[in-house]
Amino acid sequence: MQLDHYVNTLGKSLKLKYGIRVRKLSLDGGFSCPNRDGTIGRGGCTFCSVESFAESLEHSPTIAQQIDLRKRELKQREIKYLAYFQSYTNTHAEFGYLKNLYEQALKEKDIIGICIGTRPDCLSEAVLQLLHEFNQHGKEVWLELGLQTANDNTLKKINRGHDFYSYQQAVKAAKKYALNICCHLILGLPGETLTDYLHTHEQVLSCGVQGLKLHPLHVVKNSAMARSWRFGRLDLITQEQYVAAAVELIQRTPLEVCYHRVSAQARPGTLLAPIWCGNKWLPLVEITRQLDTLGGQGCKV
Repeated sequence: MQLDHYVNTLGKSLKLKYGIRVRKLSLDGGFSCPNRDGTIGRGGCTFCSVESFAESLEHSPTIAQQIDLRKRELKQREIKYLAYFQSYTNTHAEFGYLKNLYEQALKEKDIIGICIGTRPDCLSEAVLQLLHEFNQHGKEVWLELGLQTANDNTLKKINRGHDFYSYQQAVKAAKKYALNICCHLILGLPGETLTDYLHTHEQVLSCGVQGLKLHPLHVVKNSAMARSWRFGRLDLITQEQYVAAAVELIQRTPLEVCYHRVSAQARPGTLLAPIWCGNKWLPLVEITRQLDTLGGQGCKV
């Protein structure tokens, strides 16, 4: 059994579009987060590691070097790539810096497009226009917006620094430039249940979205949540709960929406709990099995 037999995955969608396998190459552009450096707030989201923001970028490889390294790690032939600016908030810089960085990536061999991971409250018209121009020149462009939940009370609780209205406005702005939007959602946030996940999913679909990415909440070292977890104040989602919720959301998703991810794991050495989040393949296999048994994407639309 393979997930893309039951789910419209990004990989399957891109292969149909370009006739060749396409993979994301994760890149680090040296960005920080406006919710940590005082632009929007301080302290960051409670699920985020403080340590990860303290890493020195003084000797970081160039974009070209990173792309070459990621390609060699994949060790695959007959393949194209999307340059994925993933780490932190990848629109949080001066426009000239952003333009230069994105263009560096797009000029590299076999790079057919770009994915920009960012926050809904950190977008400018100039950046949206630039991404639109890339798209107009035949590049695949995805704007990946970290929402996590549509519940404003939860967003405040996790110190997200924005509300759901900010996400709605970001989507509205991106629509003017006909950009593909991938929304990131976390299942298992404090106090949330399947009812909350379904509500968030419904709200995101109603705004209009071309892609979704699901993550289980996991506790990492040096995060505010780590302190709550150590004092026994945090109930974590189980693998069974996560799988059941992910399956339900996938089944309620129209077939034209593609999934960039349905499971995730913490970086090696950072995970505190739950232990099952150390291996994304465990829930992925079970999600695939249940979709095979209960019905795939769109069967409950």
